[in-house]
Amino acid sequence: MKNYTITVNGNVYEVTVEEGTTGAAPAAAPKAAPKAAAPAAPKAAPKAAGAAGSVTVAAPMRGKILAVKAAAGQAVKKGDVLAVLEAMKMENDIVAPQDGTVASVNVAAGETVETGATIATLN
Repeated sequence: MKNYTITVNGNVYEVTVEEGTTGAAPAAAPKAAPKAAAPAAPKAAPKAAGAAGSVTVAAPMRGKILAVKAAAGQAVKKGDVLAVLEAMKMENDIVAPQDGTVASVNVAAGETVETGATIATLN
């Protein structure tokens, strides 16, 4: 038998699994373990060097840039769409995390980006 700790939607369960049996064994009710600490809040965007911008907007996942909606020098408000990223046949708006001015746009429509790639920087 092996013991596992499983977290599902923030709930932690201790589970015991029997190995080597050919028939289905009756399942034991999971015993709730003490709550795990809440996940840490996301870190603030890293500071970019030089003329780039003080706030980096990064790709949350790998995908293809369908459209770039912002240009360098453009004023944006928190929540304004900077670009549209397609991942797993879903269109995801990449939005400004705060009010500011677009310092640079680092992608072009049709480009494939990896997770964490810089989409744009803001001042």
